[in-house]
Amino acid sequence: MKLISDRLLRQHNGLMIYNKMEQDFVITKLIFNYNNYENELYLVKWKGYPESSNTWEPRRNLKCIDLLNQFWEDLNAEMQRQKKRAAPRRLDPATVSQLIQRAKLRQTLKQWETHLNGLGTHKGHIYVRNQVDLEGPPKNFTYINDYKVGDGIMLNEVSVGCECTDCLGNPVEGCCAGASQHKFAYNELGQVRIRPGLPIYECNKRCHCGIDCPNRVVQRGIQYSLCIFKTDNGRGWGVKTMERIRKNTFVMEYVGEIITTEEADCRGHIYDKEGATYLFDLDYVDDEYTVDAAHYGNISHFVNHSCDPNLQVYNVFIDNLDERLPRIAFFATRGIKAGEELTFDYKMKSKWGSAKKKNLACVLMCSLEPCTGLFS
Repeated sequence: MKLISDRLLRQHNGLMIYNKMEQDFVITKLIFNYNNYENELYLVKWKGYPESSNTWEPRRNLKCIDLLNQFWEDLNAEMQRQKKRAAPRRLDPATVSQLIQRAKLRQTLKQWETHLNGLGTHKGHIYVRNQVDLEGPPKNFTYINDYKVGDGIMLNEVSVGCECTDCLGNPVEGCCAGASQHKFAYNELGQVRIRPGLPIYECNKRCHCGIDCPNRVVQRGIQYSLCIFKTDNGRGWGVKTMERIRKNTFVMEYVGEIITTEEADCRGHIYDKEGATYLFDLDYVDDEYTVDAAHYGNISHFVNHSCDPNLQVYNVFIDNLDERLPRIAFFATRGIKAGEELTFDYKMKSKWGSAKKKNLACVLMCSLEPCTGLFS
């Protein structure tokens, strides 16, 4: 056996062979080895360098014969100890049941994950993980990528577009943003450069530019791989990024049903009793409409609250220029590390921005001690 797993290494530190005379050698220790079908490679810890500088070296580069012999002697001894361990004669029925349920859950979540990615046209992949309990995908929830328009509400398509050949470098009459008396929102890297509260006007289907135009960011969809995961501190599902996200870059949209404020008030009383709300006011100019992501939504449905969020809301206009019906986009407020949970502030209220539906008393949970715990 020429492959030792990280788990085995963690359990058996004896496999990490130290040279007792390291002052005479460059190599401090051999960690483990494997055969890549071309060379037998060893992971080497070098004297005076951190673990991050470890390198894979072929056998021919190693002159430390004693260290190699000791490595294989300890490895063979460990393999013998593993063989002598008695396997349990039978598993406890409760353990068997738990294992079966976990296996079924993994299969169910994998099917849901495949379904979610089959619906998307964006670059980023969506993963689903639950290592906490046996809860599966949410019931009575339909994943969508665009607004679901409620009865009696119309999204009027734009009738004009820009004539730019270089929207960022040489915009004609300020491009789409200039036509609405606003500033161009992005830099050459697609990062938002206007302050929160100001609207973003992207190029639309009537514009002469293509999909690679620097003024087409939100409409290209999620570009980062994200993971819907079950939190281990009672906050239900959450969303984390699987890769590093740059500051001021677009992350996702808040998508759901567009309903009237009157309908939102009725639904809000029901959600209030359930202790959760997914209502988001579209109050850029008027408080006429609300986005309800309770039963129809995208990955933003699972994003949790934080009093110190790493996502910021912007109002975006693309193919519909009705200021009462902006698209809601989340941008990173700072650089976000891979594996970090994504959050936004449910309590944010701005004269120019969107706000979580008001007049509801809902419990909030975040990892910050000064969190108020409630909003109303």
